Amino acid sequence: MKKLLSLIVLSTLIVSCGGDTENTMTVTGNVKGLKKGTLYLQKIQDTLLMGIDSLQIAGDGNFTFKTEVESPEIFYLYLAKEDNNDINDRIRFFGEPGVITINTAWNTFDANATISGSKTHKKFEEYKKTMSRYNTRNLEVVQAAYDPELQKDSLVMDSLERLSIRNTRLGYAFALNFALNNTDSEIAPYIALYEVSDANPKYLDSIYNALTPEVSNSKYGLALGDYLKEISASDK
Repeated sequence: MKKLLSLIVLSTLIVSCGGDTENTMTVTGNVKGLKKGTLYLQKIQDTLLMGIDSLQIAGDGNFTFKTEVESPEIFYLYLAKEDNNDINDRIRFFGEPGVITINTAWNTFDANATISGSKTHKKFEEYKKTMSRYNTRNLEVVQAAYDPELQKDSLVMDSLERLSIRNTRLGYAFALNFALNNTDSEIAPYIALYEVSDANPKYLDSIYNALTPEVSNSKYGLALGDYLKEISASDK
C-alpha cells in the first residue's frame, strides 16, 4: 500500500510540473496597442505553411505559445488583425528549445519586432543585416534602370547591368562565407538551402561537409544532404 501511495504521489508531482521537456520552445511577448485580433504560430511543413497554435487577443497584447522543437528551424508569428491591411503581419524567426521573447507593436508588426532568447536567430539577424545592404543596392540599380532618360544611354545601361551582376556575386560570396564560418549553427544549412541553393554545388557541398555532427543531423542539415543527393543524381 505504501509503495502504491508513493507511486501516486510521484505521478502527481510529474503532472503538476507541466509537460515541458528539453525540446520545449516557449514563445512569449507582447503586441503593443493590439486590442483585437488573432495570433498564429506557424511553420513550414512539407512545403506548406501550417498553423501550430492560435490565440485570440481581446484588449491585452500579451501572448504565450508552446511547442516541441527537435532542432532550430524557422517559425512565423502571424497576426490576423482587423484593419483590412495584409502588410506587416508576419514575423519570421529562428525557433529553438527554450524561452523566446518577441515584443512588437500592432501597426509595425514585423518591421520593429525585437526578438531575444534564440542564439540561432541572433546569427540570422547578423546575416540579414549585411545581406540587406546588397539587396538595397540591387533595388537602387533596378530603379535607376527604369529611368526613361537613362534608358536612352546604352553605355549607362551596360554599366548598370555590370553593377547588378557584381553586386549579386558579392551577395552570394558573403552568404557562402557566412555559412562556412558558422557550420556549428543551423543557420549554415538554412542559408545553403534557402538563400543560395542555385550556387555552384561544390560550394554547397563544402558547407555540408564542414557541418558539425549535431548540425548535419538537424532538420536543415538533413535536408541539405538530401538536396545535394538530388543534384548529384540529376547530373548523371
